[in-house]
Amino acid sequence: MRRLLIVLSLMLLPVALRAQVAGLSTLAVLDRSSSARTAGLGMDYLALYDDDISITLDNPSFIDKRFDHQILLNYVGMFRGVNLGAVAYGKHFDKYGDFLFGIKFNSYGLFDGYDETDHPTGKFYAADYAFSIGWGRHIDSCFSLGVNLKPTLSQYESYTAFALALDLAGSYTSRNKQFAATLMARNIGAQLATFDGNVEKIPFELSAALSYRLENAPFRLFFAATELQTWDLRYEDVLNPVSTYDPYTNSYTEETFLHEAADKIFRHALFGVELAIKEVFFARLGYNYRQSVETHGITNINTSGFSYGVGLRKKRFEFSFARNNYYLGKAPTYITIAVRM
Repeated sequence: MRRLLIVLSLMLLPVALRAQVAGLSTLAVLDRSSSARTAGLGMDYLALYDDDISITLDNPSFIDKRFDHQILLNYVGMFRGVNLGAVAYGKHFDKYGDFLFGIKFNSYGLFDGYDETDHPTGKFYAADYAFSIGWGRHIDSCFSLGVNLKPTLSQYESYTAFALALDLAGSYTSRNKQFAATLMARNIGAQLATFDGNVEKIPFELSAALSYRLENAPFRLFFAATELQTWDLRYEDVLNPVSTYDPYTNSYTEETFLHEAADKIFRHALFGVELAIKEVFFARLGYNYRQSVETHGITNINTSGFSYGVGLRKKRFEFSFARNNYYLGKAPTYITIAVRM
């Protein structure tokens, strides 16, 4: 344990002072999982030792020889022609170790171009591409480390930007595989080539995640603490102010200290549960409090922040489907297919 803590401390020390909140940065392709299993559980990545290759695309510390010659296909149907996805391939090298090669993409669709005088210049596409080279290594039977190098290209009409990012992850898995935990620094790096000369931030994040399989029930519980580099993730919502004024009584209703503290804490928290039936059929449910409070509509019915999904595993084939509600009636559809060659 001491050895892992020393390694993680050395990895995270150079980036601890470079934090910024996700959402206030560019290159969202670096900050979003395309895995249906991950999305169904409401997570950014999973801390889980499992034969699911999709886990390793976002968490390189679980890359090992189990995924040699496996292929991963992810697709996400967003809103109004926006599509996300990923393709990955696992490979074991006797000399160099275990790798996962992949590419993530955000395709924003086809647009009509116009010049400064409002004359049409033709149609163009806009997209982000994040290439991925992941490497994992087991320190011993319980501890593992992983690195993910992500050169990223943005192409919007004739404008191009390039960034280089790195994920560093360390994980612990109990000997019986019932418990797993991960500490990760995601998106360490910078924009190297810009659209207009202005260097933009990329979405660095320090986070932790864990999972626990109940001993006498077919359930696995998931929890994650995100954006640990920033304590206060709140902002003032003019439609839902925390303090209100009553013009009839000429009085203010202030937010209590307990409500403020709880709100700040839970904006970092993600929760998920998975039901596994004979390790063949899976049902998943997740909840993201921050997403719920930031994207809910004006009605009393609020399903934003909730996610759900199902999965099917059969020998060399795995299929997962998920939906993640952003707001009432609008939810991206996630589909994952993994094939063991």
